[in-house]
Amino acid sequence: MLLQIKNLHVSIQGKEIIKGINLTINEGEVHAIMGPNGTGKSTLASVIAGKEDYEVTEGEIIYKGMNLLEMPVEQRAREGIFLSFQYPVEIPGVSMANFMRTAINDIRKYKGLEPISASDFLARMEEKKELVDIHSKLTNRSVNVGFSGGEKKKNEIFQMAMLEPIFAILDETDSGLDIDALRVVAHGVNKLRRPDNAFLVITHYQRLLDYIVPDFVHIMFDGRIVKSGRKELAIELEEKGYEWIKRELKLN
Repeated sequence: MLLQIKNLHVSIQGKEIIKGINLTINEGEVHAIMGPNGTGKSTLASVIAGKEDYEVTEGEIIYKGMNLLEMPVEQRAREGIFLSFQYPVEIPGVSMANFMRTAINDIRKYKGLEPISASDFLARMEEKKELVDIHSKLTNRSVNVGFSGGEKKKNEIFQMAMLEPIFAILDETDSGLDIDALRVVAHGVNKLRRPDNAFLVITHYQRLLDYIVPDFVHIMFDGRIVKSGRKELAIELEEKGYEWIKRELKLN
């Protein structure tokens, strides 16, 4: 078991957003969470990653046998948690190369390793750029500055490839992508899947799951996971829409 969420309740400014989530993710698995806007999907991603705006009022998150909620955000990153943002931020004046080398060396220092050599870093850069089909001119510029929406999303996957996290959260990475960019992003994610890591993919649409095939699909509604299943559940949701979930909840 890599990550276990038990009876998680989360509020922001006194309003409860997550109302009792239970979820277990094992190494080697890809889980997808689907749901309409305002159901708590991005809140869940932010809480796992360590964003401080949210108050956990009940429940726990266990990651690699440790209490995740007691870890500062920096430690979570060093322990292998990665969040791909829905709206990646720009960092003027900081080149992608310097940004990535600093991040990699911070993780290596945490693990008691020597800094990565210049030759090994450049070799890793070239390998990962090819993986996500990202142009060299983007990695030589400031982080996300002047990038298109699609380029920013590719850059997020490139960063993930460079850092090689144990648990990666993709928060609506498909938002705003055309079909070609979507395929490139999905190809990069699929290439990064390993028996010892796991992914949580948050999306509105089934189309991303045509390319990143999940082991489990969970439907989130009003701060709860109301239905779980295999890939077929996403197809059924695409066909029937979220009104189907509302009707089922009323019936139950």
